[in-house]
Amino acid sequence: MSQRIAFVASHTEEAQAARALLASRYGDVPLDEAGVIVALGGDGFMLRTLHRHMPRALPVYGMKLGTVGFLMNQHHLADLPERLQRAQPTVLRPLLMEVVTESGGASSALAFNEVSLLRQTKQAAHVQVLLNGVAKIEELICDGILVATPAGSTAYNLSAFGPILPLGSRMLALTPISPFRPRRWRGAILPAVTEVRFEILDPYKRPVSATADSHEVRDVVEVCIRESTNETMTLLFDPEHNLEERILNEQFEQ
Repeated sequence: MSQRIAFVASHTEEAQAARALLASRYGDVPLDEAGVIVALGGDGFMLRTLHRHMPRALPVYGMKLGTVGFLMNQHHLADLPERLQRAQPTVLRPLLMEVVTESGGASSALAFNEVSLLRQTKQAAHVQVLLNGVAKIEELICDGILVATPAGSTAYNLSAFGPILPLGSRMLALTPISPFRPRRWRGAILPAVTEVRFEILDPYKRPVSATADSHEVRDVVEVCIRESTNETMTLLFDPEHNLEERILNEQFEQ
């Protein structure tokens, strides 16, 4: 791996100070000359880094300097070139979200963690759930519903009582958020090649928003989600702190 490092950091004082120290010790090249990006911050900053620098297709090595660091390595000043040399790659394939709004507009966005639908008002959302064009739930009454990748299965999906997915499983978690009807449905695990479509029933009385990671679209009437076929990003992890092991360990947290 090239050791031409470009450092990026969140706006916190701690992350900016760490960037200055690391850059003074190891150098800091422009992004268009870099062989690797080192991101300093939390998981939210890592997601923004993945989205912002996806066209460059550079591997990203994160250091935890934020509240949550599931996608990050531990922050240490010493031995960064050696850590990068030993780092294990994890390839992430995002979800592609395509939405149609009640005004007739159409847009798309990518999500490395999840695509989530949420009610916009006090009234519950009414959603039809279709898999590969076949209606599986004619009317889901809920606060929302989400589709999570394995990397995102320990985030919002886990908070909504969805399953944790092994990183290499090529599966997706389909998880309702506070479902009311069907009363006993708690979600499903789907092959990654599945096309998931949500159609919003009564969108004017019961408006719904759709969010791909942090990109939100309001007043949607239809949302189509599928795994991207031509976009990937590579995260780098210390061998003793790899993402797959952490996802496995999450399943045994008390």
